[in-house]
Amino acid sequence: MKIPALISAELRRLTATRMSVVALIALMLVPVLYGGLYLWANQDPYGKFADIPVALVDLDAGAPASEGDGTVNYGSEVADKLVEGKDFGWKQMDAAEAQEALRTGEVDFSVTLPEDFSLALTSAAGDTPRQATLLLATNDANNYLASSIGSQAVERIRSSVAELVGREAASRLLTGIADIRVQLQNATDGANQLVDGAGQALDGANQLADGTGRLSSGAVQLRDGANQLADGASQLADGTRTLAQGSSDLASGAAQVSDGTAELAGYADRVRAAVDDAAGQLPQVRTDIAALLADGGLDEGQIAAVLARLDPIGERLQSGATRVDEATGQIDRLAAGAAQVSSGAAQLASGAAQAADGAASVSSGAGQLASATDEAATGAAQLDEGARQLASGLGTLDGGLVTLRDGLSSGVAQLPDSTPELRDQQAQTIADPVAVDSGNLAKAGDYGAGLAPFFAALAGWIGIYALFLIVKPVSRRAVTALRSPLRVTLAGWLTPAMLGGIGMIVLFGVLSIALGFNFSSPVGTLGMLITASFTYAAIILALNVWLGSVGQFIGLVLMVLQLVTAGGTFPWQTLPAPLAALHHVLPMGYVVDGMRQWMYGGDLSRVSLDLAVLFAWMAGALVLAAVGVARMTHGRTLRDLQPSLIG
Repeated sequence: MKIPALISAELRRLTATRMSVVALIALMLVPVLYGGLYLWANQDPYGKFADIPVALVDLDAGAPASEGDGTVNYGSEVADKLVEGKDFGWKQMDAAEAQEALRTGEVDFSVTLPEDFSLALTSAAGDTPRQATLLLATNDANNYLASSIGSQAVERIRSSVAELVGREAASRLLTGIADIRVQLQNATDGANQLVDGAGQALDGANQLADGTGRLSSGAVQLRDGANQLADGASQLADGTRTLAQGSSDLASGAAQVSDGTAELAGYADRVRAAVDDAAGQLPQVRTDIAALLADGGLDEGQIAAVLARLDPIGERLQSGATRVDEATGQIDRLAAGAAQVSSGAAQLASGAAQAADGAASVSSGAGQLASATDEAATGAAQLDEGARQLASGLGTLDGGLVTLRDGLSSGVAQLPDSTPELRDQQAQTIADPVAVDSGNLAKAGDYGAGLAPFFAALAGWIGIYALFLIVKPVSRRAVTALRSPLRVTLAGWLTPAMLGGIGMIVLFGVLSIALGFNFSSPVGTLGMLITASFTYAAIILALNVWLGSVGQFIGLVLMVLQLVTAGGTFPWQTLPAPLAALHHVLPMGYVVDGMRQWMYGGDLSRVSLDLAVLFAWMAGALVLAAVGVARMTHGRTLRDLQPSLIG
């Protein structure tokens, strides 16, 4: 018998009765029912979150606004946004209602905004900042995954609130920076005015330093002149004192002359003798009078004037006694002149005394002036030094103000000029600085499409496993008649493999048409499913040939192992080490990987390895089955004599 005949005979057996046909169709539809129904039920669970009932409790009492008047109530804002967003089936309740609803299963979890929610959010601007708290209450008796979903929901709420508060805080900060920029600009303008004023002050200080320099030099000259004046005044005081003394002596002598001329007038008769005697003494008298007048402080002109008055007397004395009368007249005139001289000498003495007193006062004042000008010279020198220090300090001040102005200008330049609209955009960016731009090299589409490779691969194993419940792995008749292990093995493999392949084609139709999954490469995906079905058929055939019903049970064990090691849900790297090692050995993981590459448009170079592993499993299983069939054609085994308890 040829292989097609063997396959035809097995198919006739499987469809011999109406119930047999129903059973065959039912078993062929097992992969469709398993994979299709499961993926249909889980096609887009995230899109149904709006149907999940969640209690929302808003206890927030609000808080004073951080600036200005009024209050803020972030709890009310958050609650309104949550209800409007419809991410979940929010039900606003009070605390007692929410607790009871969670206990009875009316809601899957509850979220509570506590009484101090707004106070905590605004506390960052005060002395005791603290975090706000969102209260999540779950009940695993209702649904364990609801707890995980609730944690994700609270995290999204937390991010939303953090963005809201951060945007407001950033807006206030940016507004403050804008105000600072305006004030810095005003300060820069003021600094420019200060620089101009400091420059003018520096020019004035330099001029003052030049003036004080000249003042100091003049004060020194004044001090020297005052000292010379003091010396001259001292000498003047000494001279006037001498003049006063001489004038006093002159006044006394003049009085005596006046008295003598008076007596001379009384004794005119004695004049002749006296004239003779006086004529002999006249030179000496002249000398004595000149000396006396000189001692009285008279100059040569004055002395000559006085002596000139004596010349007529001498001439008269020399002219002889005949002129006694004339001499007497002369004596009278002399007496009058002597009286005048005595009066003038007295006046001269009085004036000289006054001059001496004035000269003394002048000398004292000149001394005081000299002392004062010395102090003035010292002060002028100190003033000059201070003016120069002032000029130096103003120069330093001018340099510092220039640095201040430049620094303020630089600060203003570094602070961006902004508008309220720009600040609002900046605040939004600061509050939520990172956006996720999801770029997928290969995109599944939705949750159901993401699970499709795993559950389709698993459905293929379940379908082959179910078919081997009614399909005979090896025909005893064929073994006896043909004695060709290879043909018997291929016939026993192709029958369930083709039936399983048909089931995979139907499952592919359900996934693509009924569930609407998109396939980057429909032909490649379908080819991977059929290859998987053929590989599974070879493996379970080998197990049945060698172990019979025990092999069928081991096929169930292998399905369970591959259920956890294929990496269909969580990444296989999360598995314990022994199970991770099995991932690299068992075939279902390679079926899942190959389907993902074909279905999502991934790296097709990886498909070569996946197919190579599957073909290796297929060939190895067929060789092993053929060896088992060969053994059956040459004799009976203990299993033939003692059938298994489970089949």
